[in-house]
Parts: sequence; C-alpha cells; structure tokens
Amino acid sequence: MNSLSHILHTISYMGLPLLFAMVLHEYAHGWVAEKCGDSTAKLEGRLTINPLAHIDPFGTVILPLICLILPGSFLLGWAKPVPIDPRNMHQPRRDMALVAAAGPGMNLLLAVASALLLAMLLTVDPTLSLRQTPETDASSGLFATTFLRPLAVMALYSVLINVFLALFNLLPIPPLDGGRILTAMLPSRPALALARLEPYGMLILVGLIVFDKELGVIHTITGTFAKGLSGTILSTALGLRPGVTE
Repeated sequence: MNSLSHILHTISYMGLPLLFAMVLHEYAHGWVAEKCGDSTAKLEGRLTINPLAHIDPFGTVILPLICLILPGSFLLGWAKPVPIDPRNMHQPRRDMALVAAAGPGMNLLLAVASALLLAMLLTVDPTLSLRQTPETDASSGLFATTFLRPLAVMALYSVLINVFLALFNLLPIPPLDGGRILTAMLPSRPALALARLEPYGMLILVGLIVFDKELGVIHTITGTFAKGLSGTILSTALGLRPGVTE
C-alpha cells in the first residue's frame, strides 16, 4: 500500500486535472447533444461545468482513491453520465456518434491545452524544475516554488490523464464512447448485436482490468498508445517555445 504522504501528494497534483477531465468530458457530450437537437441535459441542469452536477460518488471519488491506494494500479474514474435522448436528435444514428465522440475529443483538446500551458510556464521560467528537491527549492524563487511548479506539474498530469481517458473511452465496448461510435457506424443487424452487449459492458471492462497481465489490453493502452500520444503532444508543445529547435 502506498504511504499516506505519497497518496496525499498525488491527490494534490492529480485531483484537479482528473476532476476537470471527467466533468468536461460529460459537458462535451451534453453540449454536442444540444447542438444535435436534444436539450435533455440542459433541461435537467447538467449542461454546466459545475463539478457538483456531475460527481458520481463511486466513479468520481471512491474509485480514484482506491486506485491511488493500491500499488501498481492506474488512475481510473468517471463522472455521472449526462442524460441523452436520441429521439430528439435530427439524425439519431449520426448524431449519437458525434455525441459519443465529443467526450474523448474534449479530453484530447484538454491534453493539448495542458501541454501548451506547460510550455508557456517553462517559457516564463526556463529554469523551472518539475521535481521538488531541496536543491531545486534552494535555486528557485518563492513564486516558482509555490505557484509555477505546482501548476506545471498539474499541467503535465493533465496531459497524461486526458490522453489515457480519451483512449480508454474509445475502446469499442458499450457503454464506452467507442462502443457507441461503432454501434452508430455499423449496419443495423451488427449494430443491434453490439448494442445488446451494453448491459454486460462493465463486466467485460472489469475482466479486462483483472486479467490484464494475460490479455495486455489495458497495458497496451497505457504503456504504448497513451505514452506515445502523450509524448508527441508534449514534445510538439514544448518545441513551440521561443528559441527551441528540433
């Protein structure tokens, strides 16, 4: 089990990026749904970035804490899904694909914005170090130590968290966004067959996580695709700083 000090340190830097990632993911679903003709989320007060409207006690609070406490686990969580009624949409199949894609799309947008924020902070203070050590504290000013470094570390975590959530949600398993995108794109009979998996989708995901050592699906997402995409986004953003050449 991770030490209490390590858990508190991780929560202090990862809590806000994870909360914003989950809340804005759901907000994006509701926003696109409204543009497609369905105002259900707005009518129920869910078309808002107020975190209180989107917090799911287990997915937003309990599960992320469990992930932080258990050694070797990755950070996972979700917000309360926004209500959507495809019957109100202009073209339900097409529009449901757009609504589903909006969540991962928002996460990727947040990852890029966070990388650009990190690049800006390193431009403001090129000597800024993301690691907190007595040596870096001694060489950094009070403003960098108390404000710039925490913000830079949160920006870095935000890139990693948002890329992982985007790729994880694109798994083609209902009720994840990838499953709903695929359901909307397939012909009617295969789409219906895939949609019937939705009641068992969470069990399939739990199985993938529990047996990941044998199957390697989650490891591939976190260890290959997510790291590669995060690295590309970060290197591109940091390469845009004045005076930096490839």
